[in-house]
Amino acid sequence: MEGKRLFRSRKERMIAGVCGGLAQYLGVDSSIVRLGFLLLGLTVGGGFLAYMVCWLIIPEEPEA
Repeated sequence: MEGKRLFRSRKERMIAGVCGGLAQYLGVDSSIVRLGFLLLGLTVGGGFLAYMVCWLIIPEEPEA
């Protein structure tokens, strides 16, 4: 049995594929994850920083 892996999405991407990859990993719609980053950025101010860190840390999805 192969475990789930977190990757930046190549298909569901607007900027770097972070939200699309998180959405695939969590099994939710990518719009919900994007909205979460937006709300985090507007309320706490860490949404942009969290996105940048994820962009650097999460590897890109391998090509099929």
